[in-house]
Amino acid sequence: MNIDYAVQRMKMVDGQLRTTDITNSRLLAAMSDVPREAFVPAAKRPLAYIDEDLEISSADNAGHARYLMSPSPFGKLIQLADIQPGDVVLDVGCGSGYSTAVLSKLATSVIALESDESLCATATETLSELDFDNVAVVHGSLLEGYKSEAPYDVIFVGGAVDVVPESLLVQLRDGGRLVAVEGQGNAGVACIYVKENNVISHREEFNAAVRPLTEFSREPAFEF
Repeated sequence: MNIDYAVQRMKMVDGQLRTTDITNSRLLAAMSDVPREAFVPAAKRPLAYIDEDLEISSADNAGHARYLMSPSPFGKLIQLADIQPGDVVLDVGCGSGYSTAVLSKLATSVIALESDESLCATATETLSELDFDNVAVVHGSLLEGYKSEAPYDVIFVGGAVDVVPESLLVQLRDGGRLVAVEGQGNAGVACIYVKENNVISHREEFNAAVRPLTEFSREPAFEF
C-alpha cells in the first residue's frame, strides 16, 4: 500500500486541528512536519493520522496498554501550555517519542521521561534516526518526574491522570506551566497549573477524553 504520509499530515492539520480551535502557528507547523507514522508500530502506520488513540504498546501483566494520543486533544493540550522558544520541557510519559518530537520543535530542549523500558528504547532510537538532537530520553518513574534537570518551564503529561501529584508540581520553575487531563473517559478535563511566586494555581479549560497513564491511578479506597 502506497500512502503519501505528507498528504495525510496536512489532512490531519486541516481536518482535525484547525477545526478544533488549534490556532498556534508554530504548533501547526510542528505537527505538519513531524512524521507521526514513524512513531507507531509498522503494522499500524496506515492508521497513523486517524482521529483516534493508537495502541503503541500491548497490555502488560496488569492489562494496561499504552496509546498515542489522538491529534486534536494532543494539540489542544500543547497549545494550552503556551510553549516558548527558550523553554525547557519535561515530557512525562513520552511513549514512542512522538510528543517529544513535536515539543522539541517548540522548545529549546525536552527531557522525555518514560517508565516502560521497551518504549524508552523505541523513543531513543526513533528520535535519533530522525535527528531530533535537542531531546534526551530517560527511564524512570512518571510519578516522580526527573528532578536532576528541574526546574522546568513546562511539564506535559501525556495521558489522563486521576490527580496531578505534588512531586511533579514542585519541579516547575517560577512562571512554569503543567498541563494534564484529569479524570478518565468523558469525565476528563484538560487542566493547566501555573506557578507564580511559588504559589500553584490551576484552572480547567476543556473536556478531553484521552487514555490514562495508569501509574497515576488512585488506589481504590476501602469501603465498609
